[in-house]
Amino acid sequence: MIPPVRLLVAAALSSALLMLPAFTGDANATATSRVYAVTLAKSAADMKKVAEFWKPDRLKKADSYTPATPGSQATPTSTAASSTVTGLSQIVTVKRPATAPSVEPALPQKSTVARTTGKVFFRFGDKEYWCSASSVAAKNRGVVATAGHCAFDPRQTKAAENWIFVPNPGPNGETPDGIYVGASISMHEDWPGKGDYDYDYAFVTVHRGFKWVEKGGQLVMQDVGRLQDSVGGQGLALNRKTGNRIAAFGYPVGPQPDGTRPFDGRSLLTCSGSTSHTVAPGRDLQYGVLLRPCDFTSGASGGPWLIDYQPVQRLGDLNGINSLTWNMDAKDRYDAVSSPYFNAATGDVYRHAATRPTPENVT
Repeated sequence: MIPPVRLLVAAALSSALLMLPAFTGDANATATSRVYAVTLAKSAADMKKVAEFWKPDRLKKADSYTPATPGSQATPTSTAASSTVTGLSQIVTVKRPATAPSVEPALPQKSTVARTTGKVFFRFGDKEYWCSASSVAAKNRGVVATAGHCAFDPRQTKAAENWIFVPNPGPNGETPDGIYVGASISMHEDWPGKGDYDYDYAFVTVHRGFKWVEKGGQLVMQDVGRLQDSVGGQGLALNRKTGNRIAAFGYPVGPQPDGTRPFDGRSLLTCSGSTSHTVAPGRDLQYGVLLRPCDFTSGASGGPWLIDYQPVQRLGDLNGINSLTWNMDAKDRYDAVSSPYFNAATGDVYRHAATRPTPENVT
């Protein structure tokens, strides 16, 4: 138990105790990264099985499911998660290009306004969960960024099951821009291997989207195309200094420290401000980026941090994700949120996800 005099931070998504004023280095400065990849739904047939799980009746109840939150730190292991997902996972050594290519944001094919932010729904064991997430521009036009704990639980060394992304979700289970089934997860190996919050992010490659429509008295899947073509995609910004202005987005729903519940989990909310460096020794977080003020609670996990955000087009460059929430002054309300630092290693994980293929047809 943490002694009361040190209880400076009480977080809905996690906890942290110590802050430092500035970055002292890069979390991964080597020329290569080891990307941990997990297959979710490889084929169109696999994808349809997940789709069948998420029919409209279940999606109508989705907002009542528990928002995913990090638990206690996993015990470090040299075998990562391979023992529990044998045949479905692999560690890929990625050689970093001499100059990291920039990732520019992209508008949808048929709109001048992006609709990239939404929710991910999934199961761990026999229980459904959800988080916030966003579409990121990619070569395969089908990449979603979210928190690592919204895709893989390092405590159980287990990937999420029945993982889907619903951009711009309606308040009663509506899916106006489609449902996108996760095909594979790309992570830095230190998230599944150690539960290291410097790497609490995941890029999930998704299949073509679909909607449920009624034909002849039956529900059938109607193809809506690639994610990026339908809703657009955020850019990606790496190795930025702290002090930049960030717009963070998410769907908070959990209680504040005083027990109140000011958020409904159905409304997309935003926080904006400048960033600073923070650490959380109990979470192995050495290179955290803190955004304050922000009163997000659970449910906002995985929501995007956008730098150079353009509100008219609703586009910017992804520079982080909601990972941990903080109560800096130990009062009645959370007042900050933090993200892992997005560096070259993050770019390696993204590039792996951006090149994963998926089937051309889903129906």
